[in-house]
Amino acid sequence: MTNYTRGRSREYETMKKLRNDGWVVSRSAMSHGPVDIFAAKDGVVRLIQVKSGSSKMKKGEVETLKSWGDHFDATAEIWYYKKKGKLQKHVVRDQKVVVEEITISSSSRRGLP
Repeated sequence: MTNYTRGRSREYETMKKLRNDGWVVSRSAMSHGPVDIFAAKDGVVRLIQVKSGSSKMKKGEVETLKSWGDHFDATAEIWYYKKKGKLQKHVVRDQKVVVEEITISSSSRRGLP
């Protein structure tokens, strides 16, 4: 599996999770920009960058994502899919990153495009 297909798969997985929670979701296909997923629900907007494996965002990229969040009055988030079914959600707030770690069951990853 290439890095592109792995990343796209994680983006689809992210969209599925959000849709299951009632979010309206769109993916920025073929983008190398700061936002992979746009999500909205009940007046709340989330801008999400999805990463998998050992991929990390540089400080400047995090600052750009945060700036986009500020301009869209949205929450800027980075979702890191780690090994062994771990998902770390990083929320960027006032130049600080708040981390939430979640374990994903393998059954929730099946049936993705």
